[in-house]
Amino acid sequence: MSLKQISKNIYEIPKEGKMNVAGRIYASEKIMKDIEKDKTIEQVKNVATLPGIVGFSSALTDAHMGYGMCIGGVAAFDLDKGIVSPGGIGYDINCGVRILSTNIKVSDIKKNQKKIVEALYKKIPSGVGHGSPFQLKKGEMDLVLEKGANFLVGKGYGSRDDLIVEDFGCIENADASKVSPKAKQRGIGQLGTLGAGNHFLEVQEIYEIFDEKTAKVFGLKKGYATIMIHCGSRGLGHQVASDYIKLMEEKYGIKNLPDRELINAPIKSQLGQDYIKAMNCAANFAFANRHLIAYWVKEAMLEIFPKAEIKTLYDICHNIGKVEEHTVEGKKMNVLVHRKGATRSFGPGRKEIPEKYRKIGQPVLIPGSMGTASYILVGTKKAEEMTFGSTAHGAGRVMSRHSAIKGQTGAAVKKKLNAKNIEIKSGSLQSLAEEAPEAYKDVDEVVNIVDSLGLSKKVAKLKPLVVVKG
Repeated sequence: MSLKQISKNIYEIPKEGKMNVAGRIYASEKIMKDIEKDKTIEQVKNVATLPGIVGFSSALTDAHMGYGMCIGGVAAFDLDKGIVSPGGIGYDINCGVRILSTNIKVSDIKKNQKKIVEALYKKIPSGVGHGSPFQLKKGEMDLVLEKGANFLVGKGYGSRDDLIVEDFGCIENADASKVSPKAKQRGIGQLGTLGAGNHFLEVQEIYEIFDEKTAKVFGLKKGYATIMIHCGSRGLGHQVASDYIKLMEEKYGIKNLPDRELINAPIKSQLGQDYIKAMNCAANFAFANRHLIAYWVKEAMLEIFPKAEIKTLYDICHNIGKVEEHTVEGKKMNVLVHRKGATRSFGPGRKEIPEKYRKIGQPVLIPGSMGTASYILVGTKKAEEMTFGSTAHGAGRVMSRHSAIKGQTGAAVKKKLNAKNIEIKSGSLQSLAEEAPEAYKDVDEVVNIVDSLGLSKKVAKLKPLVVVKG
């Protein structure tokens, strides 16, 4: 397979064979060596063969092998000729990040770390299959699926100020009748829960500010705390993906695919449209999930800091397909952008951005791996030109969960984090071992590459103080 470096931190897979477009990989030489260890490059090439793809099949700085399409992958499809693929979106639909700004000083957080971690762990259900104290009444699940976080605000959980987020907390083209009873059943007791894996809840220190002007608009000030929530659509989203992968395979087969995991349906087909509406439902469930967790986080923190001001800064999703207007070969057109382990990075002026941020660009959230820094960035026009307005969504794994467990114990990971003055609580020591910082790429390097390429620009660096894991 031919791969050539076309400029600093940009590699290209030339269009060849059945590829309809070229491939692009955004990585340093060091990260490229990690990417070459698995099937990421092959997956970028496979996606480039799919019908109706436009621009490039891209892999971002945090890319690693995924189901069908690499995690950290971006691909856009013509609405008339293109396809939609659950493997190009991911099982955990709208796994994403919500961040809250606060007026709580880091010095006050440090005095209360143990109290905070116990309060948050008690308040927010976490772990595999863990149930929620929030019980939906009959018929309310459909309202969550179609209205997202707006449903919860209507029920008195939070306010309109908490909807200054991506899609304002609700994707409109959602139809609950396209979600199977099994998927709904899996989600019924999981609203307001973190789940397991790489999902987390962190209280963080605003450690460094890179852009004072943007930080001021975002409400960020060095020496104060932020709170970050990373989770998704839980069992409901996984079931939606499973249901439609099966339906697409039954209807269209896998004979002409480079990889059966890239099973798909034409965007214009009934099945394609049904999946998009069901996917949007799962995305709305995830928005509502993070919204409810944030509401409970505020309650828990206000018990410790009664005078605190805790505000929603933004909520951003990855693992999603969005119909957006982009310029392709000099022509504006609507395309379906698949972002798998990738996130939006829209620059100033886009109508999709809440008015509060529209003049400067949307907030971009790139969480680190447990115990390492996270970043707040701002979206750019450069990203719109290069990657359909997309950027990295995290550090990206370099080690499988099995390998991570072999490397060290959860108890050892906890000890290391405590030595860094990070207070952590988890329902499973195994999950700590699986998510050890060493299992991921260096988030500082990932973000520096993203910043140097202009895919998003650094605003603030955050360091963890308190971590809750599933």
